[in-house]
Amino acid sequence: MMWEVWFKILMVLILAPIGGAVLMGIDRILTARMQRRVGPPLLQPIYDVFKLLGKEPILLNRIQVIYAFLHLAFIVLSVIFLVMGQDLLMLLFIIAFANIALILGGMSVRSPYSRIGSQREILQMVAYEPILVLMVVGIYLVTGSFLASDIASSGRPLLFSLPLIFVAFLLVLTVKLQKSPFDLATSHHAHQEIVKGITIEYSGPYLAILEIAHFYKVALLFIMLMLFWLPNIYIALALAAGCYFLEIVIDNAFARLTPIWMLQYMWTVGLGMAFTNIIWLYMGRGL
Repeated sequence: MMWEVWFKILMVLILAPIGGAVLMGIDRILTARMQRRVGPPLLQPIYDVFKLLGKEPILLNRIQVIYAFLHLAFIVLSVIFLVMGQDLLMLLFIIAFANIALILGGMSVRSPYSRIGSQREILQMVAYEPILVLMVVGIYLVTGSFLASDIASSGRPLLFSLPLIFVAFLLVLTVKLQKSPFDLATSHHAHQEIVKGITIEYSGPYLAILEIAHFYKVALLFIMLMLFWLPNIYIALALAAGCYFLEIVIDNAFARLTPIWMLQYMWTVGLGMAFTNIIWLYMGRGL
């Protein structure tokens, strides 16, 4: 019924950012423990957003704010699309539109740090988008459908058929979560030579918009991890949680690398594993 659909969408709008904020809070606590620090409270990301919302709104130009709202809108739409079991190819387009809005927002100001961050974001998209496309193609070869809702009905976890694509997706996850060694365009860490990069000229409520969008993005990526073992929700949660913890360990164990190195690594190791998995699936279908 229609009211059930709207209720589900409402729950997604409320629970997704809360879940993403809690995951980010866990990230900060575990990172602090690894660095022998006490660390912030679990809900510190939410506290930060409320603090930003209470600050005086200062903007350089209106178009910058419009792009921030567009980035948030497309990220929210992508989460809704995934939870509602819609077309995964369309989901990739929506995520790309969200990234493009963020890039244009960074390009709309004169700050060299912001523009360098935007250029690096473009380079990141060039690096990981082919892997995401191959992941969706692999899902189609396994399930016979591009719909996320058909993954559970396939009856077998995707991880058994797409192990190399799953590992390649973990590389993409490192980029999307802004983790070392691929935290090139922007980062929450102070060691960035471009400081906040693409978001450096956002402040107050407008920076809060981007932080809320990041909450949704973290929730989106966590759900995408769960897709690889969707027949069993508990194992899927454990798998996603384990991978998220692995990303935190990688973030604290590796130094940030250069953008060109990232592109070369993603196009050789990541794309190579994805192509190998696709060829393996084709050979299996042929046999």
